[in-house]
Amino acid sequence: MFRSKHKKTLAISLMALPGVIWLFVLRYIPMGGVIMAFQDFRPHPPNPTLINNILNSRFIGFENFRFIFATDRAANMIRNTLGYNAAFIVLTTVLSIILAICLNEIGKQFFAKFYQTLMFFPFFISWVVASYFVFAFLAPHFGIFSESRNWYHDTAPWPFILTGAHLWRNLGFNSIVYLAAIRGIDQEQYEAAAIDGASRWRQIWAITVPGIKPMIIILFIMAVGRIFNADFGLFWNVPNNMGPLMRVTEVFDTYVFRAMQTMTVGMSTAAGLFQGVIGFICIMIANTIVRKVDNENSLF
Repeated sequence: MFRSKHKKTLAISLMALPGVIWLFVLRYIPMGGVIMAFQDFRPHPPNPTLINNILNSRFIGFENFRFIFATDRAANMIRNTLGYNAAFIVLTTVLSIILAICLNEIGKQFFAKFYQTLMFFPFFISWVVASYFVFAFLAPHFGIFSESRNWYHDTAPWPFILTGAHLWRNLGFNSIVYLAAIRGIDQEQYEAAAIDGASRWRQIWAITVPGIKPMIIILFIMAVGRIFNADFGLFWNVPNNMGPLMRVTEVFDTYVFRAMQTMTVGMSTAAGLFQGVIGFICIMIANTIVRKVDNENSLF
């Protein structure tokens, strides 16, 4: 009995080993490079290797972090990043759950699979390709909707365009995750509820929604951890990096990218470290709140 369990544990461990190695090599080892965020990092010939450059670069403390808040655009960038991500989290969560419930209620498997595939497909489309779709509709002079206004000089509709583009690309993927959670609910609960006379809507509210509650909380906490990370492709490619739209399209990642075109590796590292620290703090706060409200469903 002991040997059988040992073999099973070994087999599972070996299956997980490639993922563990990938995580260690690509996530943990590079963490040593965060020291560059506190240095005036420069190449040092005649041996300009990474280790030599790190060892010989001057320590300057938090100087590299100042550029994040150095311009008047910083406040606008922070507002856009937090505002868009808050809207994305709420809308994606609510609409994905509704979509997953609708897919689960489709009786014929052929149509259910067809709709799943149709909605999941946009997730694999690059934002570069998607930007050309948007441009075909909004381009000046020859776009389908270009007669009434110059869309690439008018900031008013772009929060809605960007939000719609985000939902178009991500709703399918998130709904599949929730659908998998719904399919894992014990069907005997629905049968018992039907015998007691519960309507289908009542079953959804009393069984389906509570059944996927742990998944909702986990995905919510993870999304909150990325609240200071913006989808660079969405905010850079879809508006075509148009200057007149920067007031509503400038987010942390595009702001840093523009800054990095003339700045140093140390500043780029500082920006990434800043995002990581803010994300960690947000996850801890969200998980603490969840643990106080519902300890069983907290992430840790």
